[in-house]
Amino acid sequence: MANLPAIENKPIYVTQPSLPDLNTYTKLLEGVWERGILTHNGPLVQSFEKQLEKRLALSRFVAVSNGTIALQMAIKALALKGEILISSFTWIATVSAIKWEGCTPVCCDIDPETLNLDVDKAETMITENTVAIMPVHVFGNPCDVEAIEALAKKYNLPVIYDAAHAIGSTWKNESVLKHGNISATSLHATKLLNTGEGGGVITSDPELSKKLERIRFFGHNEEKDVIEDGFNGKMTEIHAALGLANLDNYDAVLEDRRVKYHTYQDLLSQNTSISFQKTLTDAGNNYSYFPIILKSEQHLDHIVSSLASENIYPRRYFYPAVNTYSKILEYIPTPISEDISKRILCLPLYFSLDLNSIYRICDIINHNS
Repeated sequence: MANLPAIENKPIYVTQPSLPDLNTYTKLLEGVWERGILTHNGPLVQSFEKQLEKRLALSRFVAVSNGTIALQMAIKALALKGEILISSFTWIATVSAIKWEGCTPVCCDIDPETLNLDVDKAETMITENTVAIMPVHVFGNPCDVEAIEALAKKYNLPVIYDAAHAIGSTWKNESVLKHGNISATSLHATKLLNTGEGGGVITSDPELSKKLERIRFFGHNEEKDVIEDGFNGKMTEIHAALGLANLDNYDAVLEDRRVKYHTYQDLLSQNTSISFQKTLTDAGNNYSYFPIILKSEQHLDHIVSSLASENIYPRRYFYPAVNTYSKILEYIPTPISEDISKRILCLPLYFSLDLNSIYRICDIINHNS
């Protein structure tokens, strides 16, 4: 192995939250204490929404309590009942949100290079029971949104993007969150921009955005009449304050991820046992994650063990493919997704991770390949 500088042997996990200056956050909380408003669409929530809309050039960003609720709200707002086509290479929350809204998730296979929904295979799975398509921007890597939206138009289906990873991702130099009838994103602690727990629902349709606002507050309209089914999807002022404070570092965090992503790629590019996720020409990855695809599950297990022996803990993400959760889904084979899910590993990537640690991680992987 290369002769690298000695590093204190603290555990290195797959991710850590990006945290703002504590004084900045505390100052925002002082205002919360003075006003005595903790929730119910408070001033910090409204400010956070407006700043994100301006930063990402979005028509409307409706802040909510988490990314799973964001998906449920999207389904409810579009009044969907039936089968929703999803990628089988996703987190279980995609499935959970659909089932909680009384719909049926139907798993489709993925493109082996982008790891996103295979649009051609998706078309073969559309039936008279299909009511929507819910593709995932996997690891912040944008789907082929133009192909998906052409397919949706052909069959008159709405598109909800599971954009949990996709704040900061672009399509043709504009936020990818602009695409679809609705995009649902996450602001969880592990995400590029976080509010601790949180999420957002994005749409350019003013009527839909008003409906989403009602749904997140028990179906109340502006006059406080209950005019439709809703639930408690509100973001608190405490979480919005963290989001506002983190916005100060948003550009720095995005650039830091880009540099570290390419550092990993450069150091591992000569390793013929590893392949990388492909990004389409018109897409801009936000570098939220650094996945590598190994030649076999046995090779992956060996790499995981070798890294663990050095107190380094990557994550098998997404594993297993969600279509294999037979206790909650009817099994539909998706061989590419099932195969890749057994061989894919996300390496540590976060703002406070130093470059020496990345060199160390890559040295261990290259030495054990």
